[in-house]
Amino acid sequence: MARKMKTMDGNNAAAYVSYAFTEVAGIYPITPSSPMADYVDQWSAQGMKNIFGTTVKVAEMQSEAGAAGTVHGSLAAGALTTTYTASQGLLLMIPNMYKIAGELLPGVFHVSARCVASHALNIFGDHSDVYACRQTGFAMLAETNPQEVMDIGAVAHLAAIEGRVPFINFFDGFRTSHEIQKIAVWDYEDLKEMCDMDAVDAFRKRALNPERPVMRGSHENGDIFFQHREACNKYYDAVPAIVEKYMNKVNEKLGTDYKLFNYYGAPDAENVIVAMGSICDVAEEVIDYLLAKGEKVGLLKVRLYRPFSVEKFAEELPATVKKLAVLDRTKEPGSIGEPLYLDVIAALNAVGRKDILVTGGRYGLGSKDTPPASVFAVYDELKKDAPKEHFTLGINDDVTYLSLEEKEAPATAAEGTTECKFWGLGGDGTVGANKDSIKIIGDHTDKYAQAYFQYDSKKTGGITISHLRFGDKPIKSPYYINKADFVACHNPSYIEKGYRMVNDIKPGGVFLVNCQWDEKELGEKLSAEAKRIIAKNNIQLYTINAIDIAAGIGLGKRTNTVLQSAFFALAKVLPVDEAIGYMKEKAQKFMKKGKEIVEMNEKAIDAGATAFVKINVPAEWANAEDVETPATENGPAKLVKMVDSIMKPVGHMDGDTLPVSVFEDHADGTFEQGASAYEKRGVAVMVPEWNEQTCAKCNKCAFVCPHATIRPFALNKEEADNAPDVLKKAPKPIVKTDYTYTLAISPMDCMGCGVCVGVCPTNSLKMVSRESQDAQQAAFDYCVETVSEKPEVASSANVISSQYKKPLLEFSGSCAGCAETSYARLITQLFGDRMYISNATGCSSIWGGPAATSPYTVDKNGHGPAWANSLFEDNAEHGFGMLLGQNAIRNSLITKVEEIASSDKASDEVKAAAKNYLDTVNDGEKNAKASEDLIAVLDGGCELCKSILDNKEYLAKKSVWVFGGDGWAYDIGFGGVDHVLASGEDINIMVFDTEVYSNTGGQASKASNIGQVAQFAAAGKSVAKKSLAEIAMSYGYVYVAQIAMGADQNQTLKALKEAEAYHGPSIVIAYAPCEMHSIKGGMVNCQAEMKRAVDCGYWNMFRYNPALKAEGKNPFTIDSKPATGNYREFLMNEARYSALTRSFPERAEKLFALSEKTAAARYEHLLRLKELYAPKED
Repeated sequence: MARKMKTMDGNNAAAYVSYAFTEVAGIYPITPSSPMADYVDQWSAQGMKNIFGTTVKVAEMQSEAGAAGTVHGSLAAGALTTTYTASQGLLLMIPNMYKIAGELLPGVFHVSARCVASHALNIFGDHSDVYACRQTGFAMLAETNPQEVMDIGAVAHLAAIEGRVPFINFFDGFRTSHEIQKIAVWDYEDLKEMCDMDAVDAFRKRALNPERPVMRGSHENGDIFFQHREACNKYYDAVPAIVEKYMNKVNEKLGTDYKLFNYYGAPDAENVIVAMGSICDVAEEVIDYLLAKGEKVGLLKVRLYRPFSVEKFAEELPATVKKLAVLDRTKEPGSIGEPLYLDVIAALNAVGRKDILVTGGRYGLGSKDTPPASVFAVYDELKKDAPKEHFTLGINDDVTYLSLEEKEAPATAAEGTTECKFWGLGGDGTVGANKDSIKIIGDHTDKYAQAYFQYDSKKTGGITISHLRFGDKPIKSPYYINKADFVACHNPSYIEKGYRMVNDIKPGGVFLVNCQWDEKELGEKLSAEAKRIIAKNNIQLYTINAIDIAAGIGLGKRTNTVLQSAFFALAKVLPVDEAIGYMKEKAQKFMKKGKEIVEMNEKAIDAGATAFVKINVPAEWANAEDVETPATENGPAKLVKMVDSIMKPVGHMDGDTLPVSVFEDHADGTFEQGASAYEKRGVAVMVPEWNEQTCAKCNKCAFVCPHATIRPFALNKEEADNAPDVLKKAPKPIVKTDYTYTLAISPMDCMGCGVCVGVCPTNSLKMVSRESQDAQQAAFDYCVETVSEKPEVASSANVISSQYKKPLLEFSGSCAGCAETSYARLITQLFGDRMYISNATGCSSIWGGPAATSPYTVDKNGHGPAWANSLFEDNAEHGFGMLLGQNAIRNSLITKVEEIASSDKASDEVKAAAKNYLDTVNDGEKNAKASEDLIAVLDGGCELCKSILDNKEYLAKKSVWVFGGDGWAYDIGFGGVDHVLASGEDINIMVFDTEVYSNTGGQASKASNIGQVAQFAAAGKSVAKKSLAEIAMSYGYVYVAQIAMGADQNQTLKALKEAEAYHGPSIVIAYAPCEMHSIKGGMVNCQAEMKRAVDCGYWNMFRYNPALKAEGKNPFTIDSKPATGNYREFLMNEARYSALTRSFPERAEKLFALSEKTAAARYEHLLRLKELYAPKED
């Protein structure tokens, strides 16, 4: 049967096939599964029909547990229901999965299988999540690639409907979920024809309904529970045959050969791999190569993992097999083997094949790439008389020596495949452009196409590498490209940093560099190794100045369309004119951001097609000599060791080569603070330049800087005299002092957002090329290392003085212009030396907690934020636990200090110090000094004193903060937030309110506002934003504030200080514009957008301070004035709103009017609250 070919990824395929069988989808966002639910929501909004002739009802819940409950209830009521999830999200669903399976409800969970967090969070793929569900009673079906997801995904639904057993349908997260392939798609009529409608009707008749009421979900005692549990056995016994039946139906329609287990290889194979997931395609490539060499090898591919059919497993296994290597994509510490390994041993035992030697291997944890070399290593190991019983692939285990040696492997990809790599910066559009490119190639040529995108969890701000393949033969190859025909470097800093991009280019291949350099300058920037490779391999070298082209057109830093056009012109996969036409078609997607953005991209496409320049490669490059520049780092020994052994190799994309021994000191996931200062990434093309002659010394630039790369310093005469010549000095000293003022800028750490320029009242900052400012790095480094903090000017008193305090959050991996880090950085300046931070998973944990690269740092005393991330949903409780644990130890010390203070044996000096300590015990700022004074006079000879000194780091009052975004605070973690606030304990909660799930890709939350377009709200959110602040205020004893830094810096500072000083729970909700908002002009306008939001009444600023009630004052203060700005203009300035006017114009008008009306009513409500809280007159 001929089917339409479309270019899509695995998530798209799963969404497409599942939509056909779905009536209700209960969902919650989680990487990497969120796109499946988003596709379903978009299609539903567009009116797309399933095979039952209806649109899918999509319900976004507050958590995965909530989504599972919704799925359970919807199934119970008789609607075919689906969800999409992964990792911790899937684990949160487990309790309901037991119930759904126990009640024989035909739900399907589509899972982009992902690593479960252990010593660290990893958002990438392995099978640890699905393996955790083995006991739930769900059947489990595995796919290898996007085409199989499309084809076999249907089987999960069809078999669930007939067999009454729910299914997990899973495929590898990222490797399959995000891999784009040109695949054949189902016609819904074929799916409808295969669906057992009688079984659907029977399901509906079994559903709960008051017109034929039954009870379901009873409780049972020990006398009958066991017997009742066994009553389901026949349903599970029937599942393999039912799945096989539908696989055969699919095979009849498609001409495929899907089975419960598929064997691939020599019919008389002796050495066979057993595996499931994307590695099977890698293995098949290797098998094809080895069979041509006459080797007897094979692969047994597992498709139906649960129920595990021993009979079908044995049928597919060649009778000649002598050795099996079972590969598991998970680790179960303490087990005698991983799950599939144990199943295979049990299956062989059951069929009497005890003659087969079985080994077990772990591979691919956290999306570790598994190239052909790994599979060759397995077959080499099986050739040995005594292969390792257990082994690991793709790593160097120099501790327990389980890893297999991997050698350079021959090329196994389909002959004639063109392979391309693109090095970009997260958020620069490279990935998006390459997704378009592969879809253009796939949809407008006869070629097969594949794309995969390699990036770190920072996504924005991290390195991205796009891997594109296309050719005339089918493409498997689910692994990174290591020999490319075309490589492009989209960020010039990668040349300066010496990334080994040219090492992966085939002889005669093309290397395109985006830079502003001429031929001579490029020669100076390229490393000697790169020059040698280029010259010796006849690599065709081109440059293109997409930076200036994009800026001149008005696209700012968005160079992606310029570079995409250059790629098509150089790669010649399509006639250039055709490619330009298709690119311009794709550019229409930017219409949601406005017609002018589309037109700019069209100009960029035209320009890029001819803007590249061929560089003549000098013959002497072949003999270029390396210049040794050994770097010596200063700092604490443990930190420097970590930086040298982990951070630097990872930063240079060499993390895959690190051996296990490097991590022995960090086995529990603990890393040193302050490592980000050693990165010096230099990724910004433009950075600020300071004009010291016109500067007002207001320090507003530093106050808003997301990355702490622009800082004021007060220099005494000696510091000023010894400063580098490049250090700029203001002509007049700091007011009321003799200190010289300088504003130091770190060009190598700056992200180039330009926010500082936007807030400067005297235009003393302007954006210039980073290279023109490189010399200023010496001035910045001198000030940070040498200039002392001056108590006369550095304090938390006001905006100006706060910025002379050292930020203990610096150089994070957050987006350029990020508002979250501006707030967090300020908090560390105020309280960082005594802070605990419990951080919810999300943007703030990703920029706040990268492995071995912590942006949180320490002061001159070695004090700084103690930071930890537990999970997403439990963050408030985790922070509360930190408070309780700290207090348990501290309270015991307070008791001992009280004992000393009342002791006749204590000296007057000790008693005075003890009294001062006890008098300030609840004042964080004063108690720090009192604790120091007490420690100084205590005598270690006294047992009581010694016990205090042994735990002296617990003496001073700490400031416990709970950080997280709105998705956590408003939704999944709200129950915890509410409970912790209700506790009355002295804990501070900081909510970075971006009004959307930022880290998972932009899904709606209960913080999203009326009319806002987001994932899961494709037609605009129709209900109002949750009033989290009012819920907290209802307790009467919780400090509550809403702030917006860009609208009022003083109010932000005041609220944070009040919240921390309040002896009780506090919550501060901070408005944080985000990349996801698509603000006109970009994030350079982040702070200005906050002001617009407040001026038009979209965001209100206020404070509720219960401490004022004791003073007879009104605890509620409204800090924002009545609206004066144009509300509709504010909405139309952000694509998250303006997009609705283009997709659903009538609905947009209705929702925007409702939003404006709601905002006005909200301010009136605040005024009434102010009256309500006003103290009553006697």
